[in-house]
Amino acid sequence: MTFFRCIILSAVACIAIVASCSREQEATGVGPSEDKSVFEEQKALVAKDPKNEDAWYHIADLYERAGLYAEEVDALNKVLEINPAHRYAYLKLGTAYSRLDRHEDAIKVYLKAKKYYAAYAPLHNNLGVAYGRTGKVDQEIRELKKAISLRPSYATARYNLGMAYLKKGDRKAALAVHRDLERYDTTAAKSLKQEIDKKGK
Repeated sequence: MTFFRCIILSAVACIAIVASCSREQEATGVGPSEDKSVFEEQKALVAKDPKNEDAWYHIADLYERAGLYAEEVDALNKVLEINPAHRYAYLKLGTAYSRLDRHEDAIKVYLKAKKYYAAYAPLHNNLGVAYGRTGKVDQEIRELKKAISLRPSYATARYNLGMAYLKKGDRKAALAVHRDLERYDTTAAKSLKQEIDKKGK
């Protein structure tokens, strides 16, 4: 009897912990207690100094971790108001817009970032993907090629380029990308080949 009573009490305690965590997330908009305390700390910093770039960026990161992308967008826009040359804020903002299916907004952000970081390969990759999601496949291919020219070992960009060629129905070009990709990432190359084979059926 004591054994079963212990099990019941343990179950009740677990339910109470889960309920407490849920209330905590609802109250702050972020997850675990350590995130909550950091979030409150960073919010206090921007309350004292609204131009605290690092605090706004940290807040954006916490929102991203919590999956609150609309709130992340707001915080990153604050960062860029303070420092228009913050390249990582542009990249994260573009990603957040993409997660919200706001691909045109993502493109605008990435194009602004190109003015500051034209030689940054991930920026061209992300811009290419955003173009692709709006149906602008030629622009997608152009940006992905640029990413690869800047970083030849960039397997993600090569995979994306192969997929972009498949969108255009150019299986031959996709196969050429696959052959190159095998030198850098065999797993990604295998995945691309599977997609190519599907199109060949």
